[in-house]
Amino acid sequence: MDQQVFIFDTTLRDGEQVPGCKLNTKEKLTLALHLEALGVDIIEAGFPISSPGDFESVTEISKVVKNATICGLSRAVQKDIEVAAEALKFAKRPRIHTGIGTSDYHIKAKFNATREEILARAVQSVKWAKNFVDDVEFYAEDAGRTDNDYLARVVEAVIKAGATVVNIPDTTGYCLPQQYGDKIAYLMNHVPNVDKAILSCHCHNDLGLATANSIAGVVAGARQIECTINGLGERAGNTSLEEVVMVLKQHKHLGLYTNINTRMLNPLSREVADTMRVPVQVNKAIVGANAFSHSSGIHQDGFLKDSLTYEIINPEEVGAEGSKIVLTARSGRSALAHRFQKIGYEFTRNDIDVLYESFLQVADRKKEVGEEDLHQLAKAYKAEPAIA
Repeated sequence: MDQQVFIFDTTLRDGEQVPGCKLNTKEKLTLALHLEALGVDIIEAGFPISSPGDFESVTEISKVVKNATICGLSRAVQKDIEVAAEALKFAKRPRIHTGIGTSDYHIKAKFNATREEILARAVQSVKWAKNFVDDVEFYAEDAGRTDNDYLARVVEAVIKAGATVVNIPDTTGYCLPQQYGDKIAYLMNHVPNVDKAILSCHCHNDLGLATANSIAGVVAGARQIECTINGLGERAGNTSLEEVVMVLKQHKHLGLYTNINTRMLNPLSREVADTMRVPVQVNKAIVGANAFSHSSGIHQDGFLKDSLTYEIINPEEVGAEGSKIVLTARSGRSALAHRFQKIGYEFTRNDIDVLYESFLQVADRKKEVGEEDLHQLAKAYKAEPAIA
């Protein structure tokens, strides 16, 4: 039987940490409602103690979101947790997300502490949070570089203290997919009470591996992925929501599914890009402007014969406008004939052979041959548009 992977969206918290992406409460509220409509299971609405604005945003989002769990971030500090609980008091399904660094890099350099002291603080933070909410998520910051044996001890202790979800972040984007998958597998096999909580993947994209690591994590047994629309986030970004969702949808043999309405992915991607003022790179998987564009002659010919030759996703499935045949100097005769037909011209194969030579001259001068160029080529050839 297929198992659900819960989608934890942190666009409004980690995604907002991109310089220049600060959102006001109204913008956060609008995006939160769209995320709920998308089918996101958990919305991390902010870090309440960080600013009055963030506190207000978490509070207001808590009032209007009905189906998704609303999550507030905190450090392993009693005041942080109390403020998060206050911001979440109107939430139908509140979650406090608290935690502390567990790698030796963090324990020594950041906290000047010992492993035992950090373990005690981790347990204490979960107990504080449990005083306010039933649903507590603990994050072991820099778990990607944390010794597995010690990490297993921390995970076991926080679950015993009441954590319902344990987040295993690859905070620096350091892990290879095999390493991250092995880490999750190690925890699944070495934490005796692991069945009492959900393990969560929170991967960063510093080496471009966030999506691959998250998938490796859920294959190994994690059942929550923390991600953002368009992969926005600190430094090189977070795991991209649209990518992990479509990987799981395409690879049904994994036996994993999400509740995301994939037809909303492209429209919401554009809205997030506009609201947060960060354009989406054109070659971005799933939601980039060129994700369903074909310009190579070999690709175009194959695609026009059968779209499955070069497209594994139907554009409509992800809310994209459709596949595009882009005419460049690399395009072939079949693509040229197709584009002429689309704008109302019926040419024979011999016509196209002649027109193709003129087309290449234009294509060599321009990056892309547009509709107006095609009309001019057809006019020069003295062709009449076909009657509809």
